[in-house]
Amino acid sequence: MINYRVQNIEGLISKLKENGVTVLDEIATYDYGKFVHIMDADGNKIELWEPL
Repeated sequence: MINYRVQNIEGLISKLKENGVTVLDEIATYDYGKFVHIMDADGNKIELWEPL
């Protein structure tokens, strides 16, 4: 799995959904950040992380 650090995870997920990206779960919030998982076009799982 690949992990990317991002800003504005909610906005990014909205844009990705508009462009047909598969979002695997809801955004999860923890003390150390927000996380969500997507699939790329090749079927690789990607984790997006927005630090708090």
